[in-house]
Amino acid sequence: MYAFAIDDFSLSYVSDNSNSSLAMGFKLAATWGGHQGSMLFWVWVLSLWGTLISVRRVNTTPVATTVMMAVIAIFSWFTLLASNPFELNTLVPLEGRDLNPMLQDIGLIIHPPLLYVGYVGFASVLALAVASLVCRDYSAQAFKRISRHTMLAWVFLTLGIAVGSWWAYYELGWGGWWFWDPVENASLMPWLTATALLHALVLSRTQKQMLFWSLSLAIVTFCLSILGTFTVRSGVLTSVHAFAVDPSKGLTLLAMLSLIFIASYTLLVVKSREIQSEDIKQLESKNSLVLVGVNVLVVATLVVVFGTFYPMVYQLLGLGNISVGAPYFNLLFAPLALLSLALLGVMPFVKWQGQQGKPNWLECKLALFCSLVLSISLLNLYTHSNKEVGAEWSWWAFATLSLGLWVIIGHIWALIRGGVSAKKLCVSLAHIGVALACIGASMNSFYSYEKNVRLGPELGTQFGEFQLRYLDTELYIAPSFTAEQGQIEIISGSKSYLAKPEKRHYPVRVMNMTEPSMTCFWDGDIYITLGEKLDTQTTRFEYNLRPLFAGLAWVRC
Repeated sequence: MYAFAIDDFSLSYVSDNSNSSLAMGFKLAATWGGHQGSMLFWVWVLSLWGTLISVRRVNTTPVATTVMMAVIAIFSWFTLLASNPFELNTLVPLEGRDLNPMLQDIGLIIHPPLLYVGYVGFASVLALAVASLVCRDYSAQAFKRISRHTMLAWVFLTLGIAVGSWWAYYELGWGGWWFWDPVENASLMPWLTATALLHALVLSRTQKQMLFWSLSLAIVTFCLSILGTFTVRSGVLTSVHAFAVDPSKGLTLLAMLSLIFIASYTLLVVKSREIQSEDIKQLESKNSLVLVGVNVLVVATLVVVFGTFYPMVYQLLGLGNISVGAPYFNLLFAPLALLSLALLGVMPFVKWQGQQGKPNWLECKLALFCSLVLSISLLNLYTHSNKEVGAEWSWWAFATLSLGLWVIIGHIWALIRGGVSAKKLCVSLAHIGVALACIGASMNSFYSYEKNVRLGPELGTQFGEFQLRYLDTELYIAPSFTAEQGQIEIISGSKSYLAKPEKRHYPVRVMNMTEPSMTCFWDGDIYITLGEKLDTQTTRFEYNLRPLFAGLAWVRC
């Protein structure tokens, strides 16, 4: 990081990813913006998680610390021998090649560190799980320690995914808030299993149920984190997020993954007879819903794994090229998402196994009825007010909105009826966040609208309820790029707003980038992208309208 700050171009990694005219914030963020630096950051974060484990003196600490040290040693070896960020240039260049213009955004400063802290945090979860197996400690306290580390890593990973979705959302050119890109999927896989692990651990630490599930998911989650790292760094999958590196380095990561998985899971299988879990006996209980929910999340993970890696396996077998895109994921994820929302909708109205009382099905049905009425009203209102841009009734959107509102209403009612505590509030907010994410994804899929128009000076167009008017185009020079900036007036009722989409040229990298302008309103967001000049007077613009709930997709956490 210091080498980036002082423009030390004697280091190959610095000269390849920085430039003296680059803003200081991006210089520091370039530390993890490339393959070698991000691996060094990975090892550094591993050491922090290892320290966190070692300070808690319990019977499993020595074994857990040993496992963490082994993982740190493996990744340090890989970084030093295959991804050394301190390699020197034979000839020191006068100037660096600059950071990739696609990464010159505040998202680079926030998004990767959050992801890495989340990814690496699951190494401590693996270490604690292995320590429990070695020490034969299956007590509530052991699973409570695993739960704490899982929660902390899950929070960082969730924030990282949310910030990445926000970055892709306002950039627009990256396919919207979620594109089912292989590297996006690489972060989703451990998130799904970590979410399943969190729920399984609730039963493991309180009622000694699903112990094998919890230990198994603890191992799988970190292995999926390494698999995600392999996806980014192997060079075998095409992605806007991937590093262009030697595929042999990816194979080394795959070997490391295999070693960790085989060793850990073999230990789990050998010790499986010692793991005695209590049975889930009450069908109409939160315990049963958790069990079903964990299975749904595991199935969702398998869907993502298959869709992400099937094209690679197909190609390696010499069968040709095949692509698995959004239609596959949307087709299989939609019913799984609806089933998850249904489980979350029922959850506030049933009790834990062993608690007194019966499920309150009357309140459950009342909450569902209210959500159906509200969904019909909202969708009819939205489609009627936006029929000029082609908004039509969608049964998928209706189902998602109804179940999502059912989750929201049910959890709010449960807080009102049962009182608010920190634990209940956190659980309710997490479940409501999932509902908002599903609603946002559905609205974004079915009610987004785009339009390409040809505009000249003082020439306007109608865009739904908005009046858009082209004003002018200006040129300006920034330290690391030159830009052509369009100026578009957006008129909504008696108010007007100024949008400034840009086309940028980065001379060092010799790259052109399009920067859309996003203007936010209470009922949606408008993106305007500056296109090519058609002649001296007219320019092509692309307008995109995202509905109100689309923005909720990336604030789910």
